[in-house]
Amino acid sequence: MNKADYLIIGSGIAGLTLAIRLAERFPDRAIVIVTKANEEDSNTQYAQGGIAIVLDDTTDSYEKHIRDTLICGDGLCDESVVRMVVTDGPKRFRELLDWGARFDRGGYGHFDLGKEGGHSESRVLHHKDQTGAEIERAILAKVRQLENITVLDHFFAVDVVMCDGSCIGVTVLHEKTSELVQLYAGFTILATGGIGQVYGHTTNPLIATGDGVAMAHRANAQILDMEFIQFHPTAFYEKKAGAAFLISEAVRGFGALLKTKEGRRFMPDYDSRGELASRDIVSQSIHAELEKTGDDCVYLDCTHLNHEKFMAHFPMIHRYCMDHGVDIRKDWIPVLPAQHYLCGGIVVDEHGRTSIDGLLACGECSRTGLHGANRLASNSLLEALVYSHQIYAYLERQMPKPYGVPPKTTRIAKPTVNALFVTGYRRKLHELMLRHVGIVRRDSGLALAANSIAQWEKEITSLISTHAPSVALYETLNMLQVAGLIVSASRERTENRGGFVKIS
Repeated sequence: MNKADYLIIGSGIAGLTLAIRLAERFPDRAIVIVTKANEEDSNTQYAQGGIAIVLDDTTDSYEKHIRDTLICGDGLCDESVVRMVVTDGPKRFRELLDWGARFDRGGYGHFDLGKEGGHSESRVLHHKDQTGAEIERAILAKVRQLENITVLDHFFAVDVVMCDGSCIGVTVLHEKTSELVQLYAGFTILATGGIGQVYGHTTNPLIATGDGVAMAHRANAQILDMEFIQFHPTAFYEKKAGAAFLISEAVRGFGALLKTKEGRRFMPDYDSRGELASRDIVSQSIHAELEKTGDDCVYLDCTHLNHEKFMAHFPMIHRYCMDHGVDIRKDWIPVLPAQHYLCGGIVVDEHGRTSIDGLLACGECSRTGLHGANRLASNSLLEALVYSHQIYAYLERQMPKPYGVPPKTTRIAKPTVNALFVTGYRRKLHELMLRHVGIVRRDSGLALAANSIAQWEKEITSLISTHAPSVALYETLNMLQVAGLIVSASRERTENRGGFVKIS
């Protein structure tokens, strides 16, 4: 399919729920979802914690959730956006239930509400410690029932196609044939997820290479707040580079305590909320402790918790710990902060519209104003649901106008690039970002990073021009450009807020 009424890039919660809404409302219109891996492979799939939504108004309220979000965002949230997202949450949650998503219940059939860092009340709905996987399962099943949705998996979105200042689709790489194909659409929606692979040590999956942000940047869309990178405080520490397994925020909400190697509980020294302070504060506190002690990690102590209840709530975490030699009944879990979430991204309005006509964005790749300088735990799935609906509400009133451009397919006869050679650029980038653009940054390190990234970007761009199209090259270019945006924004910011700390 080279033409669609609606072209959605990404198969996580943002893209799939938008596709469902549009397909049900307009059964005679074509919706195409493009995903570079399998349809179920997305950031959503790996979300452990849950969705923060106010359901119990006996103890909780919209105003409490709004206040918690604003405090966590450290004065940089858009309050009108926060209010819209929080108050719309229960309606969007009921849609998930209607689509078949299951959430844990406690006594009398009431939903079991967890508490996470930065929240003043228990309001996190979850499916054990695999909430994202359960949501992805349910909405994918719904997508497969709708005949006017086509999923193109193993197609890599390369660039936005522009015409007279408007977006009219995207160029994609057919990964199995190495052909470049232009797909045209009345409206194009970027729902491409996060940027974790820019850092390497991340809780994000391998697909999180910042593709949407980089594509939008190359098309001259407005990008903001890239300096605000959230590091999750408690990723399982292993003595190797690469992706990190997340020990959910909910484990601390369940009562786990952070301790040094000597057994000293340190979080009360930094914040009165202790382990349930917001992620920026906990990550920065762990960083400060490790700077003082020279230790490789800190520890999460779960030995005092009810073991049976822990296993029931966190079966995946329990299994991972056991498989890696940590028996939580008697052992502490070694943890270290890892890159987790991008709080900035492609600037969108309340309907998900970017600064480019015909191009919209939703989910982690977008900058809505909800998160400010630091995201409140479990607000991300909520944001994706609400903005998916906001985009739908806008598109419902618009008539898509697919451009009558003839399909263009290009197969380029050039030598293929050595994948191991390209991997070398990624390793250098990971080391650079963690050393100079991590939890605490310095101007001298940022300047060094800017020069290195600019040089590597030139080299990768040259390789792209002289070699056959490949996902490895395009992803590496995207990662370098996103890294450049993070470094540039970090150099420009003079005031420390939320997840951003820069010292002289």
